[in-house]
Amino acid sequence: MYKHKIYTMSFARVYPLLVSKVERKGRTKSEVDEVIRWLTGYTQEELEEQLKKQIDYETLFKEAPHLNPSRTLIKGVVCGVKLEDIKEPTMQEIRYLDKLVDELAKGKSMDKILREK
Repeated sequence: MYKHKIYTMSFARVYPLLVSKVERKGRTKSEVDEVIRWLTGYTQEELEEQLKKQIDYETLFKEAPHLNPSRTLIKGVVCGVKLEDIKEPTMQEIRYLDKLVDELAKGKSMDKILREK
């Protein structure tokens, strides 16, 4: 089975880029962590351990303690593709995270990002 190159990309290498993206817009690393924890169910300690282990994106989601069922409420377009049209589960999870980080960088309130209201 063909795996997209992003699956094997080290999440630990991408993570600082996600943090940098939101910090340029006045948001924080702790908010990025909150979004990741919401999406995956990792505790802060578990997330930090995964970053230390240099896991790839596929492992990040494969080992996630509890993927949030509300993640299916995340709609929109990432990289020109509608999230709900992505058929491959791992790629959809990756794009959900991308969309959440984009919303954070655009200044959306955390309760809306986390689909609480």
